[in-house]
Amino acid sequence: MRPPLISWIVAALIGWAYFPTIRDLFQRWMSDPQYSHGILVPVFSLYLLYRNCDRAKEPARPAPWLGYGLLFAALGCRAVAAMLFFLPLDAFSLILCLTGLVLVIGGVPVLRWTWPALAFLLFMIPLPYQVERMMGAELQTIATRCSTFLLQTLGQPAVAEGNRILINEVKLGVVEACSGLRMLMTFAAFCVAAVLLLERHWFVKALILVSAAPIALFTNILRITATGLFHVGLQNSSMKESVLGFIHDFNGWMMMPVGLGFLVVELWMFKHLLLEPPEHAT
Repeated sequence: MRPPLISWIVAALIGWAYFPTIRDLFQRWMSDPQYSHGILVPVFSLYLLYRNCDRAKEPARPAPWLGYGLLFAALGCRAVAAMLFFLPLDAFSLILCLTGLVLVIGGVPVLRWTWPALAFLLFMIPLPYQVERMMGAELQTIATRCSTFLLQTLGQPAVAEGNRILINEVKLGVVEACSGLRMLMTFAAFCVAAVLLLERHWFVKALILVSAAPIALFTNILRITATGLFHVGLQNSSMKESVLGFIHDFNGWMMMPVGLGFLVVELWMFKHLLLEPPEHAT
């Protein structure tokens, strides 16, 4: 039996074995707003494969022993994930399987141009529950304090009390859903995607990656501050409940466009302030 045929059989077996995992991931993407970007991750990874396939300069050199070793390691991870009912580890083992399959089919030369697509698949995996809680609690605290400071700067008598902001008789709760973790995860995926697509100096790419968290946090702080100002302005309005419900949802929808706007401004600044080094004359 020829190696290519064996590779297709292994690929089909991986797809069959991981169908429940893919189904669980899809359900998580559809039901959890924090990972709603996950459905776009495989699509973008396929685009990266299509974009990078023309850059393959070396002929394929299959490395079956290395590839099958990685496949067995992935199966071990999946066995542990099944015993612990741990979806993130199960999904990570799928990426290990795909990497092993690449090594079986094309070896290291093929892995050199496929690794960005494989690495980007990490953004489709939900964070472990304990990590979500720890990050969410820290982000709630940061968002509450910074939003309180911004409201005070704008002339409001805002006071932080735990994860609540008190403005006279207005009590604005910064709940877990408003911690900004969803924006941070989604925007981190967008920034990594931009870095993979841009043909810029490594320093510029590093700055884009580092700026993902501050931009996401600042966007969330602006949303909470704007919501607080509307609560104060509509405090005595007869249509308070209906208008505030719309404002809360609208501010949530606007987070991504505003965050992407900051990213566009950042890229524009890098383009005009940081010049690419000239290419060496041949």
